[in-house]
Amino acid sequence: MRRQTAEVRTRIVEAAYESFWRLGFRRSSVVSIAERAGVTKRTVYAYFRSKDDLLAAVLQRYEALAAERLERIGDRLPADRMGLVESFFEQLSGWAGRTPRWSGSGFTRLVVELADLPGHPARAIARRAKAKTESWLAERLAHARVPNARERSREIMLLTEGSMALTLIHGGRDYIDAAARAAKQLVRQR
Repeated sequence: MRRQTAEVRTRIVEAAYESFWRLGFRRSSVVSIAERAGVTKRTVYAYFRSKDDLLAAVLQRYEALAAERLERIGDRLPADRMGLVESFFEQLSGWAGRTPRWSGSGFTRLVVELADLPGHPARAIARRAKAKTESWLAERLAHARVPNARERSREIMLLTEGSMALTLIHGGRDYIDAAARAAKQLVRQR
C-alpha cells in the first residue's frame, strides 16, 4: 500500500466533494470518487474507513469553505439594517445566478437526502453549520441595531432557505427577491 500523504487525501476529499455536490451522497460511488481523484478504490479505503467517514471529511472541508464565504459576504455588508438585508439577498441572488448548475445549500440538500437517517453524523455537522450562520447573521443584525436580532435572524434564515428551495423548483430568482422584501419588513424600525 502506498504511503498516505496529505496531497492524496486532499485529492480524494475534493473529488468526493465534487461528486456529492453534483450527484448527491447516495448516488455517488466510492469507485467514481476514486476515479475522479486518480486513485484506486482501495486507496480511498486506506484513507477513509467508509463512505460515511469520507462524507464527514467533506463536510468539515465544506464547513470551512462556508465560513470563508460568510466572511466575504460580511465584508460587503453595509452597517445599516436595510442595506445589510438588501446586500445579503443580492449576494445570495448573485451566487445563484453566476454558479453553473447552482443547486442551493449543500448542507440543506444533504440533510434532505438523509432525512430517513436522523442519527446520521452528517446531520449534526449540517445543523452546526446552519447554527453558525444564524448566529453570524444575528451578530450583524444586532450591530445594525435591529430589535430582537436573534429572532429576526431565525426568520431571515427561514426566508433564505425557503427562497433557495423555491428558486430551485421554479428556476428563477424571483423568490430570492421576494424573500429580500419580506426580510426588509422584518427589520424596519417599529
